[in-house]
Amino acid sequence: MAAKKSSTPNRGFKVADQIQRDLTELIRELKDPRIGMCTLQAVEVTPDYAHAKVFFSVLVGDADTTQDALNQAAGFLRNGLFKRLHIHTVPTLHFMFDRTTERASDMNALIARAVASRSKDDEEA
Repeated sequence: MAAKKSSTPNRGFKVADQIQRDLTELIRELKDPRIGMCTLQAVEVTPDYAHAKVFFSVLVGDADTTQDALNQAAGFLRNGLFKRLHIHTVPTLHFMFDRTTERASDMNALIARAVASRSKDDEEA
């Protein structure tokens, strides 16, 4: 028997995108001082919409403290999403620190070191 196809293609991506936009606004309204300047990078929703991983980065503040504060506020944020989204199941939110920018910075530093070392070797030869 063939699997049932969703009536709307890419609905999961659209829901994740809407969750990201709404959460951005809801997080700005939080009064918790532990939440510094954070940016939501991506949201991944499970196919049944039961859980959502929310990836964030921090511009100012400690990542672990911000993650703890966001996970503590997850119920409040989910309630806010319930009022904004018009879907049957609003996912449980799981906030995760996104280390992509740190890794990119490290890779850029490694590349710059390699290029500098290579140009030094070329000058000596």
